[in-house]
Amino acid sequence: MNSAHSKKIIIGLSIAVLFLLISNVATLRKLDMASRSPAPIPKPAIEAAEPIEKETAPKAIIGKIILVIDDFGYRNDAVSDGFLALNVPITCAIIPGHSQSSHFAKKAIAAGQEVIIHMPMESKLNTPGEDEYKLKTGMTSEEIEWRMNEVIKEIPEAIGMNNHQGSKATTDGKVMGVVGSVLKEHGKYFLDSRTASNTVGEATMRQLGVPTARRHVFLDNDSEVEKINTQLNTLVRLAKKRGMAVGIGHAKPNTLQVLKERIPILLDEGFQFEFASKVVD
Repeated sequence: MNSAHSKKIIIGLSIAVLFLLISNVATLRKLDMASRSPAPIPKPAIEAAEPIEKETAPKAIIGKIILVIDDFGYRNDAVSDGFLALNVPITCAIIPGHSQSSHFAKKAIAAGQEVIIHMPMESKLNTPGEDEYKLKTGMTSEEIEWRMNEVIKEIPEAIGMNNHQGSKATTDGKVMGVVGSVLKEHGKYFLDSRTASNTVGEATMRQLGVPTARRHVFLDNDSEVEKINTQLNTLVRLAKKRGMAVGIGHAKPNTLQVLKERIPILLDEGFQFEFASKVVD
């Protein structure tokens, strides 16, 4: 092999070696650059959104019903307890002077209910009972005032009063004037049960500045369940038409039965129950 050919071979091999060296250096640089590059930031996991609870809009009130239950004080049994457990506001009208009058007043307050005095007043029919408490047209103003104050002391839980019977006394301006004056002095309201169409009770209270209201419907003058339901329907219609209606019932088993059945339905329909003290003016 001549020297010229040998030189060509050596030059060729040198070029090949140089090319390989350059290629390896470039590869090493790429690997080094890759090792220095920051690791890609992982994308945050998307958590499933918690379902948003939809707020239920409050049901519109289509009428307020005021239930006044008379004649508590005679009994302390499952019937009287049943009225306290109706889970709606009930105004309990308690007749003074009976064995359970004071006890039931405390019991009603403990149950979160409202207490008023169911004040015996003279009737046109001269009905017997509660003679030592009854307000009569022939009495002096002092005697009426004394009886009123004694009853208020007996049932201090009472924040108001309505009349028990009274178809004669509530038509007498003098009697009702004294009643109103005593109630005003003690800061109590008067609910006119309207046992006489010509009662002056409500009008007298307004003249004296005593908070007052009137009864619109008697629920159970006829104590048959069907009749009580009919009267309750009348009360409901009035409450819807007027915005508010006052119904008076009595502490009787059938009245309790009807109210237990109907109150949940009426609440579901949008009626609201209130104490009598919320509607006097």
